[in-house]
Amino acid sequence: VQLQASGGGLVQAGGSLRLSCAYSGGTFSSYAMGWFRQAPGKEREFVAAITWSGITPYYADSVKGRFTISRDNAKNTVYLQMNSLRPEDTALYHCAADNNLGNLLRGGDRTNYWGQGTQVTVSS
Repeated sequence: VQLQASGGGLVQAGGSLRLSCAYSGGTFSSYAMGWFRQAPGKEREFVAAITWSGITPYYADSVKGRFTISRDNAKNTVYLQMNSLRPEDTALYHCAADNNLGNLLRGGDRTNYWGQGTQVTVSS
């Protein structure tokens, strides 16, 4: 399994970005997908996850109402639409795949498949 994240960049506070994560190497629809972020000097933080079907999303409280996770199983891609961005959203964002949704929701410590990360920087 390989994951390739893209879409990061520099944006002003209040702006929007859409991250994409392209999946290859297996059956995409077998995996729950998640997004995590890590800011310098901080631990990795769960951001959002979505079930294999794409029906049920999960969000960290810090992003609820601002971020939307979605997936297109025909394109083997998961997305993270980020609106109303804040300087505290600045981090390296990673996508992850796990056939156990619970592993993602519990912080990803048991998750084996990770993308390389895409940097999001929000200026004030």
